[in-house]
Amino acid sequence: MTKVEAGGREVALSGGEGSGFRGSLSVEKAEAGVELVRVRIAADEAGRPPAFHLSWSRPTAGVHGYWHPGGKHDKGLAVSWSGGFRSKATSSAPVGCLYGLDGTNRLTFALSDALGTVSVKAGVEEESAEIVCSVGFFEAPVAPFAEYEATLRLDSRDVPYYEALAGVGHWWAGMPGYGPAPVPETARLPMYSTWYGFHQDLDPGRVEGQCRLAKELGCEAVIVDDGWQTTSSERGYAHTGDWEPVKEKFPDMAAHVGRVHGLGMEYLLWYSVPFVGYESEAYRRFDGRLLNRMDRHSAGVLDPRFPEVREFLISTYEAALRGWDLDGFKLDFVDAFEPPTGQTPELGGGRDYDGVPEAVDRLLTDTMGRLRSIKPDVMIEFRQSYVGPLMRKYGNMFRAGDCPNDAVENRVRTLDIRLLCGDTAAHGDMLMWHPDDSVESAALQVMNVLFGVPQISVLLDEIPPEHLEMLRFWLGLWREHRDVLLDGEIAPLHPDSLYPVVLARTNEKLAAASYTDAVVRLEGGLPPTLLVVNGTLADGVVLGLSEDAGTREIEARDCRGRVAHKENVELMKGLHEIDVPAAGVAFVR
Repeated sequence: MTKVEAGGREVALSGGEGSGFRGSLSVEKAEAGVELVRVRIAADEAGRPPAFHLSWSRPTAGVHGYWHPGGKHDKGLAVSWSGGFRSKATSSAPVGCLYGLDGTNRLTFALSDALGTVSVKAGVEEESAEIVCSVGFFEAPVAPFAEYEATLRLDSRDVPYYEALAGVGHWWAGMPGYGPAPVPETARLPMYSTWYGFHQDLDPGRVEGQCRLAKELGCEAVIVDDGWQTTSSERGYAHTGDWEPVKEKFPDMAAHVGRVHGLGMEYLLWYSVPFVGYESEAYRRFDGRLLNRMDRHSAGVLDPRFPEVREFLISTYEAALRGWDLDGFKLDFVDAFEPPTGQTPELGGGRDYDGVPEAVDRLLTDTMGRLRSIKPDVMIEFRQSYVGPLMRKYGNMFRAGDCPNDAVENRVRTLDIRLLCGDTAAHGDMLMWHPDDSVESAALQVMNVLFGVPQISVLLDEIPPEHLEMLRFWLGLWREHRDVLLDGEIAPLHPDSLYPVVLARTNEKLAAASYTDAVVRLEGGLPPTLLVVNGTLADGVVLGLSEDAGTREIEARDCRGRVAHKENVELMKGLHEIDVPAAGVAFVR
């Protein structure tokens, strides 16, 4: 075991005894409150290493919650014997944040290696009242090597937790090989998605009809999801892999895309990257070059370590981009590139990579590079959980994982993405609701993803007129105030309570959204424009001002954009109840 001291705490590296692999640690101070622990594991000759563990701890004093990328609803403290989570390039990210009840960072830790598979744990040890943290290396089989290096970043600064996490995202983005892809303007604008409205029952005429309505509401692109390549409606993947449009559905894909372009909308198409379905010609072609067979999906998983597999996938996307004049792709299930659990992948036999993560990195890096050489502003969407720092290199749109009709979950997942994604476009999950729902309840679906890019996925010709009116208002408001909602300095407060209050600020605007019956406390002076969003089904929002704001004009609108009232109010330091209608907004100027 090797130990060093970093920031007043002991960091230990254990493992490798008798294996020929040796571990060493060194420490560097990056800035006040931030230490970098360098990890080096080496052997005299290349081989498969045993597991190594990096561990450290801190007292539970002042720690009330734990944030990590896959936490979803669970922002609480775990126990030391819990399983933690696993991170790799195409799933989650090696980062965690221990924070206090006031949202102050207590200790944020992150690993530089976001490519390899590591396990991450942080939990309370009952006997000592310490929070024991660890990173596990090489617990899953890896390619042979003679030397491995990584850096653990420990941030104990007394700053808001979201500032500490933003620092991690900036740190990753500056590392060699991690530079994020450029983000086209359309990736930062509302979109229409076919998934929840159509599922696999796609028809070009109906899709074009929805696009016409969506464009009128403010959507600038359509994502055509699963179903264009199959007549099956069983949601399986038996018919994936050949990626030819079903002639009964799409007799002329290029003409269909052209008609959507004629409406002024861009076009993205769905592909399940690793899957070759049991009914596909690709499955027969690549049998013997598979990592796994997933019977529950009726599909094999391609082995990207074969150069011909990578070339097949990339050339498939190139042909579609050129032949159908697409504008982007929704590349799905890239986290499925792995062998069966506990199985060591074979080496050689025509493979030009030993490691699966390295081969996936090559596949996705080359995919983005070659597609951008055809269309520099090509859009690539990934969804949780494959939204880590390396995924920013491969794509420029990150979407919250599937949570249909669940506004709260959509808020949590979208904000979890925003906390780490920098300027990569963060999208909410596609929005759906029942047409019989009240217009206020339907509005909550939109309002809970205001701090990400909205994607609409209801059949717009089957919802009531007041729902369309609501969508037109909220998407228009979002576009008008995107400068603060999407680009402002964001502060999702109280992660332990699932972000019930979210603030975003620029020099000219402050957006304050309340999703529960709570006081929205605003520190410092108010900018010229304040948006007060009432994300509840009760009237009124209580503001707590730390400074006098003078006389302000308040204009309140309901969820359909209709003016509820206007008044001039003297906003002095203290508490003020603003009369904002349920699922409505007030503009304070």
